[in-house]
Amino acid sequence: MLRSWMFVPGADDRKIEKSFDLDCDVLIFDLEDAVADGEKDAARRKVKEALGRMAGSKPCYVRINFMPSPFFEKDLEWMVDRHTRGIVLPKVESAEQIRLVHELIGMLERKNGVVPDALELVPMIETARGLHHSYEIASASPRVRRLAFGSLDFCRDIGAAPSDDGTELLYARSMLVVNSRAAGIEAPIDTVFVRVKDEAGLIREAGLARQLGFRGKLLIHPAQIGPVHAVFRPSGEEVQWARFVLSAYEKALQKGEAAVLVDGSMVDLPVVERARKILQYGGR
Repeated sequence: MLRSWMFVPGADDRKIEKSFDLDCDVLIFDLEDAVADGEKDAARRKVKEALGRMAGSKPCYVRINFMPSPFFEKDLEWMVDRHTRGIVLPKVESAEQIRLVHELIGMLERKNGVVPDALELVPMIETARGLHHSYEIASASPRVRRLAFGSLDFCRDIGAAPSDDGTELLYARSMLVVNSRAAGIEAPIDTVFVRVKDEAGLIREAGLARQLGFRGKLLIHPAQIGPVHAVFRPSGEEVQWARFVLSAYEKALQKGEAAVLVDGSMVDLPVVERARKILQYGGR
């Protein structure tokens, strides 16, 4: 259960060093927005070294520069590495982009001695066009196991004003969840929350994302890790409910019944699957 996806600026030595001790589920070393153009080469070297030092102790992804940025190809050449879990690709708008990057990664895996098809590819949906094609993007490559949502660029693209309650993002969030499910991949990762001192706001937004079907969130500050983990971790009440449901369902199956009433509500296979997922994640 990958709940917290922490961005780490690829050119910042201090933040890279601190990232080794963070309790997040995933690190994303960032070569894109967090790195000035003149620092791209130095950032690649620093991230490459950090990946080696991590050596599989925590899932490490790298956000490279978008296509057709002049930094894209060199980013990919450096970051297709045996210590890299996956590549986060920003501003994806078509399945063709994913298929091209899939092939490029395959060639670099062979060149760099990386296990074939080992690297995941996480497309970031940040524009109206990307959202419109999100099902095709999610289905374009077996490397794509989940999508990520970038709301800041998305709002700018559609001309929406960001709000505290996220009304302007409700349709996009729901569409990403539905299209991810339709494509048979994992639930998407929700966008960053930029007000790093507003813990209550973070909890509200993460709670909404979870309610809609997201199972993780992009983070920009270590203080956000704990609240996000708490939101996406099933509560004690949920775990208790799940155990009760599964127990009742097992008893019904033993009687040859495929459904059973629990506290006045019908429990059938979809409800049982939800209960099993709650117990799967309940210990985290």
